Amino acid sequence: MTNEHVRSRSIDDGPVAPNGKERGLRTSPDLDALAERLGYTFTDVGLLRQALAHRSWCSEFPGNESNERLEFLGDAVLGWVVADLVYRRHVDLSEGKLTDLRKAVVNAGALAQLADTLSLGDELLLGKGEAAAGGRRKPSILSDALEAVFGAVYLDGGPEKARELVARLLEPRLDDAVSRLGGLDHKTALQELAARLFETAPSYISRHDGPDHARRFEADVMIVGRLWGTGEGRSKKQAEQAAARVACLRLAAEHDGA
Repeated sequence: MTNEHVRSRSIDDGPVAPNGKERGLRTSPDLDALAERLGYTFTDVGLLRQALAHRSWCSEFPGNESNERLEFLGDAVLGWVVADLVYRRHVDLSEGKLTDLRKAVVNAGALAQLADTLSLGDELLLGKGEAAAGGRRKPSILSDALEAVFGAVYLDGGPEKARELVARLLEPRLDDAVSRLGGLDHKTALQELAARLFETAPSYISRHDGPDHARRFEADVMIVGRLWGTGEGRSKKQAEQAAARVACLRLAAEHDGA
């Protein structure tokens, strides 16, 4: 039997009833497709399946562990990674601003939106009542399941793989949060500086490489034909923000703290 055959069976095999048929309201979550959307290949796909198992489903099919313990672990992983990201990327921010930035992306609403972009709700294992009540679109269920997925990746691949996944999924949303939080939008600050110092606007040149699930962007910011900053990130917006921050610092240094 080939390894590929073993892997496909491990994905399809779920809780089994005495008659040999799979016990479950959603009998075969497409774990391969979900793993592809996540950009992570599981060694133990049973962990991903458990991350999708809501307690309502487990209560109808006793003997199956829900995703609650994985959710607990994933919540801690998520908090660690986001705190590390905002701390390292925004060295000029106070503790209060760092907290605001973290809260902007680590909350049930934001996580549910991210889960929805991954079509996570389509793969959930829910009990009859919860499924009928629209559980696949409930923010609390979606956000909990996404945290459980982070916990599953942590157990399957270790801290670095979990960090890579969380960073890749949340860094673009951190960029959006930066734009919304006052005092954190470097592109706006640079535009104001350029207008005041040069009576013109900055322009950005961006490029990217890598596969879709691990794409890296780099951006240059130009003012009156001169390169003032280069930045990189996991989205075009993040790279431009990073470039604008460098440019702001250089302008301040060359123009007496402008």
